[in-house]
Amino acid sequence: MESLELSQQALDRLKAEFEDRTTTRRKEIVARIEEARAHGDLSENAEYDAAKNEQGQNEGRVRQIEDILKRAVVVAHDANDDAASSGCLVELRYDGDTDTTTYLMGSIEERHDEYEVLSISSPLGQALTGKHPGATVTYQGPRRELSVQLVAVRPI
Repeated sequence: MESLELSQQALDRLKAEFEDRTTTRRKEIVARIEEARAHGDLSENAEYDAAKNEQGQNEGRVRQIEDILKRAVVVAHDANDDAASSGCLVELRYDGDTDTTTYLMGSIEERHDEYEVLSISSPLGQALTGKHPGATVTYQGPRRELSVQLVAVRPI
């Protein structure tokens, strides 16, 4: 089983989401299903179909979170290390651009309000991992090879 690196914040957020989905949300969905059943014929009951679909989506996410939690390994970016790694912010300048873009490196489960997540398993994430500011990396994009300069690495 392959481990999945997460920050402590992401792990805590996933545990809270798991708790909500397996308790409160499940009860709410079951209540909607029961209410829709009370309206009669299930074959033409849009409320029932919608509630059952929501139940399926919820249970799918519960299974996904269970898998993530089993594989999770908490990592913290060392503030004294300026190498790009999971849990840090990377400031990048794409070849030909003058502006920079900042990403949070890590798992997609690291969701953040301010920053887009750059998956460490993506071609760019793999190329950047272990690199220091000033490095230029080349990676295979969807249509062509791209170059990116690592401008800065900082803790979140």
